[in-house]
Amino acid sequence: MALRDAMFIFGLFQNFVLWLGEIWLLLVECFRQMKARQWLLTLTLDQIATNGLRSLPIVLLTVSAAGAVLALYTAHELASRGGERFVGWIIAYTIFREVCPVATGLVIAARVGSAYAAEIGTMKVTEQIDALRVMGVSPIAFLVLPRLLACIVITPSLCLLGDVAGVIGGYFVSVEAGVKATIYLSSIRHFLDFGDLFWGMVKTIPFGMLIALVSCHRGLKVEGGALGVGKATTEAVVISFVLIYATDYVLSALLPR
Repeated sequence: MALRDAMFIFGLFQNFVLWLGEIWLLLVECFRQMKARQWLLTLTLDQIATNGLRSLPIVLLTVSAAGAVLALYTAHELASRGGERFVGWIIAYTIFREVCPVATGLVIAARVGSAYAAEIGTMKVTEQIDALRVMGVSPIAFLVLPRLLACIVITPSLCLLGDVAGVIGGYFVSVEAGVKATIYLSSIRHFLDFGDLFWGMVKTIPFGMLIALVSCHRGLKVEGGALGVGKATTEAVVISFVLIYATDYVLSALLPR
């Protein structure tokens, strides 16, 4: 039994290493395909407009609600203990550093990553990817690279807008809890550092890269028709979620605080 369990664990580890290698090779191939192409900018802008703009309302709603909940738990308690001047800073710091980057990554994974996996997976089972190869067009350059570049642009941009929404959500709840508006805003201005905003946005760039690579990789590996497309889409979202949380911990430990 112990040997069987050890072999099972070794098999899982081996599969993980192989999968990690495939993701790395996909990233390397994307960089190799990054040449002057007439259609690359057009496809990238199309992905940004299609998936980025449609994800914006979800990000704003999610982060503003998170800011409101943070204020709900902290504003009244700090104000009652003489810490009113720290309310705005605590809410903004938490949103900038942790809440908004992770929430943005999760929204992009659920909204955009699932679409990538489904689109490319459908093209795979309907042999459209094979048709691209027959025409001499690289599927990596035509399908994966524009989506990777789009996610690199989308995630920090949506994170910045989400930061604003989160601070506004916390502002209204804090004022309702008795914190003066001027004190809330001056707290952010005096105690918050630009690095808190900057490093929070930097976090989202690896998130976006992982989401695009994982989702496109699962789409390219689809087998089994419609059932395989649905399975690949689910796996892409779940794997992206896990990697976002793991990467967030590593980046939080390494980035300046």
